[in-house]
Amino acid sequence: MINMILLQAAQGGGASMLIMMAMIFGVMYFFMIRPQAKKAKLQDTFTEEIKKGDEVVTNSGIIGRVNRIDGEVVSLQVDTKTFLKIFKSAISKDMSEAYAKGDAQPVEATS
Repeated sequence: MINMILLQAAQGGGASMLIMMAMIFGVMYFFMIRPQAKKAKLQDTFTEEIKKGDEVVTNSGIIGRVNRIDGEVVSLQVDTKTFLKIFKSAISKDMSEAYAKGDAQPVEATS
């Protein structure tokens, strides 16, 4: 199907080829580029709205509670006396949403 269209476009001249290229770019934009940009914008908004006390998950799967925020560095409490310093950009999602949906159970600190 695509081969036939490209063959007809090649025989029709340069104008039809330009139209075909524009259509291909349009499809790529709406199915690939635009959703990725929207997802990146949502992630940036999420990382800017992180606050103390939020239960979050890092990109590597570590679950913890935000203890302190110093610019782009977040102190994450993973146990009663265990803290990790990570970058805000390493936080992938908020666990409180998963708790509200019932997908996950809160992590209890062990002593």
